[in-house]
Amino acid sequence: MSWRELRSGSPELAEFGKKRFATGVAYLATIKVDGSPRVHPVTPIIGDDRLFLFMEPTSPKGHDLRRDGRYALHCSVADSSGEGGEFLITGKASFVEDDETRLVAVNHASYKPAERYILFEMGIDSAFSTFYDEDGSPIRGRWSRE
Repeated sequence: MSWRELRSGSPELAEFGKKRFATGVAYLATIKVDGSPRVHPVTPIIGDDRLFLFMEPTSPKGHDLRRDGRYALHCSVADSSGEGGEFLITGKASFVEDDETRLVAVNHASYKPAERYILFEMGIDSAFSTFYDEDGSPIRGRWSRE
């Protein structure tokens, strides 16, 4: 599943997620060889209804994703009150080698990716959001491809 399927299935949730990921750093959880989790700061790229991550070719997160593509990606939050809300997606990443897809990611990046960077397209299995109303009560959203 791609960002397009998320947007088709839950437009409000996809728009909320796009805004949350655009605020800067997000946190990518991957699975190490021993099965334990690893967390990394990343800069998500959403373009042409697709979600991408660039990284250094020697990055542990890249090794993790090539071996086992399962991941979770959570937006950063402004403070402990959760102001602005939270957004989390889970899915499976695919290593990208074709120049056409790379160009899409480069053209939508908020920074200039180095030529040496490797690229992953992030498939999406589920998405979750939490934000708070005026009274501080949580409002949750959820989407799943199943």
